[in-house]
Amino acid sequence: MKIIKRNGAEVPFDIQKIEVAVTKANNAVEEGVRMTPLQISRIAESVEISCEEMGRSPSVEEIQDLVEHHIMAHGAFEVAKHYITYRYTRSLVRKANTT
Repeated sequence: MKIIKRNGAEVPFDIQKIEVAVTKANNAVEEGVRMTPLQISRIAESVEISCEEMGRSPSVEEIQDLVEHHIMAHGAFEVAKHYITYRYTRSLVRKANTT
């Protein structure tokens, strides 16, 4: 399966990138509300399955939306908040770099 990067390039899907991103958001919250490594792995697998079911190459943004949805479906709202905030901050940085 391939994904479409922001620059339009098609690259192979890498489930580890999802696991790393969710783990970083997970590590940014208090220990009491963190997800387990198994939950993070399941989120990444669910996102991969959702992408395969699309029947086309999803964009990075679509994958990130799926990640957010699956984090919240697990009830890890603090982790989702950190993930969303990081995405927003990065989009502002990208926008500033292009203008």
